[in-house]
Order: sequence, then C-alpha cells, then structure tokens
Amino acid sequence: MALYSIGDLHLSLASKKPMDVFGSVWENHTEKIRDGFNRIKSDDVCVLCGDISWGMTLEESLEDFRFIDSLPGKKILLKGNHDYWWSTVGKTKAFFAENNLYSMDILNNNCFFYNDYAICGTRGWFYEEETGTEHDKKIRNRELLRLASSFKAGGGAEKLCFFHYPPVYRDYTCSDFLRLMAENGVKRCCYGHLHGIGHKFATEGNYEGIEYALVSADWLDFKPLKILE
Repeated sequence: MALYSIGDLHLSLASKKPMDVFGSVWENHTEKIRDGFNRIKSDDVCVLCGDISWGMTLEESLEDFRFIDSLPGKKILLKGNHDYWWSTVGKTKAFFAENNLYSMDILNNNCFFYNDYAICGTRGWFYEEETGTEHDKKIRNRELLRLASSFKAGGGAEKLCFFHYPPVYRDYTCSDFLRLMAENGVKRCCYGHLHGIGHKFATEGNYEGIEYALVSADWLDFKPLKILE
C-alpha cells in the first residue's frame, strides 16, 4: 500500500472545456492521467488536490467522477478554486452512492488515516493583509477553521497536509496557515494550483521545517507523486 497525490486534473468529459489551449502539455491529458495512474494499485490511496472537474454541478461532473472512479486506488478529493460542482459532504456522498461511485471520498473539515498518519487539509486561500478585501479575509478565516478541524480530527497522529493553493509562493506566505501547520507538527505539505510559468516560482523542498511538493498534474507529467510507502 502506498500514498500518492496529484492535483489539477481539470477534467471536462461532459462540459467539453479543452485544456490544450493552455499548451501542448495538456494535449490528450485525460489519457495521460489514465496512464499515470497505472503505477497505482487497488489498495493505494491518492489525494486529489483540487480543480478536479470543470462541471458546474455534480450532475455535470458525473462523467468526470466516473473516470476518476475507474482509476485504481482510493481517491480523496480536495476542493480547488475551479470546483464549482462542490457541494456539502452529505450531498456529495449521496450522489456518489446513487451513481455507484465507491472509490472516492471528500476531505472537508475531517481527516483520513493512512497507517500512522492523518491526511489533513483544505483548499487554502491567497490573502494579503495590505491589499486583501474583507471578502478574501472571510474566506481565509473559513479555510483556517476547516484546517483546524481537520487537524483536530487527526488527534495525535502525525499530520500530512494537503492544499489546493500554495501556502508559500514567491515572496508571499500565508503566515496563519504556516503557523497552524507548525503548531500541529506538520512535516510534509502538498499543493497544486500552479501552472505554466508559475511552476518556476513554486516552493519545493524544505521551508521552515516543512517539506513542500507541488503536485499540479502538468508539473508531474500527469503521474501521481508517491508520498509514502
């Protein structure tokens, strides 16, 4: 059994939003994702770090979910900024059950356990004290509460943290997220969101005692990154 992560699948099997307009790396990306998941076994776990489907509703995203469900392993889904289909956990789980989708679950105000580790996380948010709006501040504070709830659910287990937005990017740091991770002993953090030229500014490796990894699909050549055996 192994733990993997990948973000930003940007699936659009029903909504027909072509991704190749964002560069040749995205050509036939659905097939690349399927090929990338060939390394994953049925008892492995993969955390999907947001921007999963372009569908505007659960129903519009159904074909994308069916594709994800057909991939090997258990998938844990995290919200991204383009996941407009995102609903309550209860409604989403009911939708999955109604459509016989059993390999996916939702990370939202909760955690999942992998051996002795707690898989924790939330979407995250960019917010600058000097330039951020009150709306941004409210979203940031809500995301902090969700992350705190996720850490609390993990109890005394060692926490692995997953975001959609990077908590550290170029000269920007979200100090509240960093503080919360430090207080909960986080040593590893994965995130997505960054594409194209944004890759060159990604924080990878050790930063203030935490090992960071960018897991955007195009950065990983659409192959999930192994986090743990």
